[in-house]
Order: sequence, then C-alpha cells, then structure tokens
Amino acid sequence: MEFVTSSLASVHALRVALDNATFAAHDNARAEALALASQLEDYILPRLENIDAPLLAVVGGSTGSGKSTLVNAIVGQKVTQPGVIRPTTRQPVLVAHPEDSAWFNSDRVLPGLAREQGEAGANPQATSLRTVACDALPPGLALLDAPDFDSIDDRNRALASQLLAAADLWVFVTTPARYADQLVWNFLNDAASRDIEVVVILNRVDTDAMTTVPEDLRRMMREAGLTDVNLFTVPDAGHIDGQLPQDLVLPIREHLAALAADSAARRAMAAKTVLGALGSVQTRVNALADVREGEEEFGLQLSTAFDANYDRAREQVIAATSDGNLLRNEVLQRWQDFVGTSDAFRTVEKWYSTAIDRVGSFFTGKPAPVREVKAEIETGLHAVVVDSAQTAAARSWSHLGSMAPDLRATLSPDLAAASPEISEAAAQLVREWQAELMHTIENNAADKRKQARLMSLGFNVVTVALMLVVFASTAGLTGGEVAIAGGSAVVGQKMLETIFGEDAVRRMATRARRDLDERISVLFAAERARFDQVTQQFTSGTDAQELRARATSAVTDVANQTKG
Repeated sequence: MEFVTSSLASVHALRVALDNATFAAHDNARAEALALASQLEDYILPRLENIDAPLLAVVGGSTGSGKSTLVNAIVGQKVTQPGVIRPTTRQPVLVAHPEDSAWFNSDRVLPGLAREQGEAGANPQATSLRTVACDALPPGLALLDAPDFDSIDDRNRALASQLLAAADLWVFVTTPARYADQLVWNFLNDAASRDIEVVVILNRVDTDAMTTVPEDLRRMMREAGLTDVNLFTVPDAGHIDGQLPQDLVLPIREHLAALAADSAARRAMAAKTVLGALGSVQTRVNALADVREGEEEFGLQLSTAFDANYDRAREQVIAATSDGNLLRNEVLQRWQDFVGTSDAFRTVEKWYSTAIDRVGSFFTGKPAPVREVKAEIETGLHAVVVDSAQTAAARSWSHLGSMAPDLRATLSPDLAAASPEISEAAAQLVREWQAELMHTIENNAADKRKQARLMSLGFNVVTVALMLVVFASTAGLTGGEVAIAGGSAVVGQKMLETIFGEDAVRRMATRARRDLDERISVLFAAERARFDQVTQQFTSGTDAQELRARATSAVTDVANQTKG
C-alpha cells in the first residue's frame, strides 16, 4: 500500500498548522502542540511515506523494571547497558538488522534526534540515539530501548514519551510490584486510544506472584479494553551475572520474529497503528482547538475594549470641534476684535466694506487679531487631539491590568501613554488640514470676482472664517457664549457667502468637517495599532477552526485510503 500525495499533503498541512498555532496564555497547550508536531514528524509522516518500512518496537517501562536486560536477552548479546543507578536507562538504543540500518539511520525516522554508534555504555548520559546493527534480530523489526517513562529526570521522561509516540509496536515491561501503578496505566490507556499493537512483559515474577499477578493483570487489561494484548511472563531469575537464560525470553523472541517475517502482517499492523495514531492526534488537536478558541475570544475582548477606547477618543475630538469648545474665551474675543458683532452691520455690503477696512489695518501696522485667532484655534485643536490620545492609551493600559495582569507585566510601560510622536503627529494633522482648507478655498474662487474679494480679505481671514463655520455649532455652549459663538459664526458665514455664495459655503464646510474627521480617525487608528502587539498574541497564527479542519482532513484522507 502506497499512500497517495493527497493523504501526505493533508498530514503535512496539519503539521504546518500545529507549527503556526500560538498559545499566548497556555504553556501546556504550547508544549502539547510541539509534542503533536513531533509525533507527526517522527512517526506518522515517515510511516505514510513508506508503509512497508521495518517496524519499530519501542521497549518502555518503569525505572528498574529490567528493560535493558530483557533487550539484551532477546537480541542475544549485550547491546544496551543495564544499571543500578536511577534512572537506569538514559541513552536510547535502537537495535536493527544490518539490512534495516539505513532506514533507521536516516533523517526520516526520529529526525530530531542526533545519531551515534559505539559500544554499549560508551556514553550513558547522552540523549542522542545510539544505533546498533545486529544480525541476531530478523530483518523487518527493530527494538528501541527507551529511557524510563517515570524517570526522575524531566528530559528523560520527555524523551521516553517522544519515542513511544514514534512506535509501531509498544513493548511494555513491568513487574509484580509496579504493574498496578497509575503511570503504567496512563501509557496503556493511551495505547488503547491509539489502537496500537501492544506487548506487555511481566518481568521478575517470583513463584508466589506467578499464581495471582498475571491473571490480575489480564483482568485489568480487559477492563481497559486491551483485549488483544499479548502478555508474557518472565520468571524471576534472581541475581545473574551476564545475560538472562535464553529459555526465559524464547516466547517473546519467537513472537517478535513471527511479526518480522510476515510482510503482510507488518503492513497491516503499520496501517492500523498509523491510523490509530492519527485518530489520537485528532482528539488532542480538537482539545487544543478548544484552548485556542478561548484565546481568540479573549483576544477579541481585548481588541473590542481597545477599539472602544480609541473610538471614544475620536468622538471626543469630533465633539470638541463641533460643540463650540474651540471658540471659547480668547478665540471669540479676538475674532470679535476683528469683525465686531453681527449687529454692528446693517447690510452685508456695509459689513464687507468695514471688514475690508479692518483687514487693511494689518498693512498699516495696526493689530491684526485674525492671526491670533488662527493660532488660538490651532493650539486648541492640537491640545484636544493630544489629550484624547493620552486618555485612550491610559484607559487601554488600565483594561490590560484588569483583564490580563500577567500579560501586562511583560509589556513595555510605554503603552500606558500615547506614542512619543503624538504631539508632532497632531501638529502635522492641524497643518495638513489647514492646507487642505486653503486648497478648497482656492478651488472655489475660480472667477475673477471671487479672486478679487478673496485677495482683498486675505487667505488667513477666509481660512479662519471657514474654521469658525466648521467649529461653531452652539451645542455645549450656554448663556452669552451662545450669542457670541452664534453671532461669530454668522459673521464668518456671511463673509464667505459674500465671496462664494451660500451653496458653495455649505459644501466647503461639509467637506472641511469630513476631512478633519477622517484625519482624526487615521491618527487614532495609528495610535490604536500600538496595542496590536497585545491582541495578536491571541489572534495570530492558526485559528481553532483551521486546527479542527486540518485534523479532520488528515484522518479522513488516510482512513479512506487505508480502507481502499
């Protein structure tokens, strides 16, 4: 059976999806994703690429269960180093027939482990994989003596789990003293969920234990759903100097040799095991997707809070530039100094004549308050923008503190305030908006008459008048301010209408208002983007939906081809 490209592509896609999945707030989920990616790379993909490759039987068990001694006895020579210092097995040792050595020494099998060769015990502290070519083993089946799965060394436990995940066949070694340990059954239950072939060896069984323990162990395996498991018992040989007597392990050796000799049985076992492994992977990926979904929802909550803060800031600026706030105090007084109140003019023409006289005072050295009005408006607009940006940043930082205090502790406190460039950015916004106002004024003064009146009053005067019309809504003003602001706006609007006409002034004011709002939105969007570094930790990479879909696709494609 050769697996087609589509099946391999589905599993590769799942591998990439796991690599790209991020878990910002769940270290265990991150470790689980790495473990699953390793299983795909170490076992599932190599096996799918070559279903007829030699089987890998991983020998695992508790510390002191006699795994290494059994491996040496099964092989018939000393290939791995037994010991009495716990953990007894540190360096994994893979024993294969010379015909199979090339496969197990390639980077397609356990590619993350460095290889070395040498005598048993030459480098017992190493975590590299030592490979041994041995004629005593039949072609088609290799034995891997793994570190103890209950080792006191974290690295050894992790390595043991990685090796067991790469097995076509699990050989579990336990003893009468340890067979009921929960850790043993954690692995056996995992074997049942993966539908992997399992051989259990009950080692060092003395005469008294022989009458009760094997049957009790069979009972426990039946209850766990491990009904097809082959159980071998090895009598306690007492203190031995050298290898176990061959007759004690002969049934085990014959069973393994029979598996190796039957190519059809090997192929069927490999297909069953790889499909079972993928099914287990799918279950675990779905659990990861649940975690990922929770992080995505949390990231969305954070993003919504940040968006709300900056939307509120934008609305504050828009409100401040629409409710007359920018026209209080000095601004209105200086504008009144320039044009007087609207009541001072009986007709537009009389007012226009008076306005021309006042503008002329600028050229004769008299005060020109219009320039001060323009500066006051610029300063007020700049201050509103900066203050609103600072408030939005402070609120967002506060939200982080309440929703994700541990995460906030890892971030730069610079996020607690607006960006260092905010003052210059706000000043640039004001300058560019005013430049666009002047461009609009120029575009609407096409004929000579309009140009003449525009030149008579001056660009600054007309620009200030247009800003007054944009800013002078009476909402938010009270008492005398309403009359002053309203009157000022009327005067400014009449001035503009004298030059451009009523409809044109309305269009110019609407365009100026829209342009200002758009520029404010762009500026605050840039400020809001500083918090993307927070939300992207929860939303970037493979999402929950893709994880589930990739896992389902991989299992479905391989299952369909296996059945076919």
